[in-house]
Amino acid sequence: MVGGVKPYLNLAEARLSDGTVFSLHQHDGQFYLKNDGRELMSTRMTYSEEMLAELGCASLAEGTASRPDHPRVVIGGLGMGFTLKRALEVIGSPATVEVAELMPEIIEWNRTFLAEHNGPILEDPRTRVFEGDLFECLAKYGKGGLDALLVDIDDGPDMLITEGNSRLYTPSFFARVREALKPNGCAAYWMAHPTPAFEKKLLRAGFRVEAHPAKPHAKAKKPRHCIYVARRS
Repeated sequence: MVGGVKPYLNLAEARLSDGTVFSLHQHDGQFYLKNDGRELMSTRMTYSEEMLAELGCASLAEGTASRPDHPRVVIGGLGMGFTLKRALEVIGSPATVEVAELMPEIIEWNRTFLAEHNGPILEDPRTRVFEGDLFECLAKYGKGGLDALLVDIDDGPDMLITEGNSRLYTPSFFARVREALKPNGCAAYWMAHPTPAFEKKLLRAGFRVEAHPAKPHAKAKKPRHCIYVARRS
C-alpha cells in the first residue's frame, strides 16, 4: 500500500468457451465480479439481488398460510450468492433451493473468497448446486414441480452475458417456465433497468406481471433496476 491507497487485487479469472471472461477482484474489503472488464455486481450493492428473492419467494415465506410443506425454488445464476442467501432466509425449513450456474469457477469463488460475506450457503442442507444450463435444470422438475424461479443472469434481453442466453427470453422458454411452475407459482426476473418490451413478452406468454422498481443499494435516492414478477394466469 502506497500513500494510504489500498490496492485493487485481481483474485481470479475464468473464461467461457465463447471467450467471455469473468474476473473476481477485491478492493478495500469489498469484492467485485466483472464480465469482460465490466462490473456485474459487487458486495457493496446487494439490495436488488436480495429484493429479487424477497419478491419471488413472498408466498413461500416461513409462517405464511400459503407456504407449501416443502417449497422448491430454482435460481438461475449464482453470482455472488446474495439472492441465494436471502431466499434461504425467507423460506426457512424444510425447503430445496437449487442454483443453476454454468461456470464451476464462480461456484468455487462462492465457497472460498466470498464465504466471508455470505457464509457457507452452498453447504446449507437446503441448497442444491446444478453445474450447467438453466434449461437443463428446469427439465428435472417436470410439470408443476416448482414453486418459484428466480432469474438473475443478464442485465436484460438486450444486454446478454453470452449469446446463448438469448433463448431465456423466448416464447419457448416462457412456455417451459409455465409448465414447471405450480398453479400458484411465480417467476421473478432481475433487470438492470425497466424493460417494457420484456414485460409485454411475459404478458403474451400468459403471465400476470408486476414490475417493481429496485434501488441498487438501500440508501440510493432513486431506483435504477427493475424486478418483474410473473405469475401463471
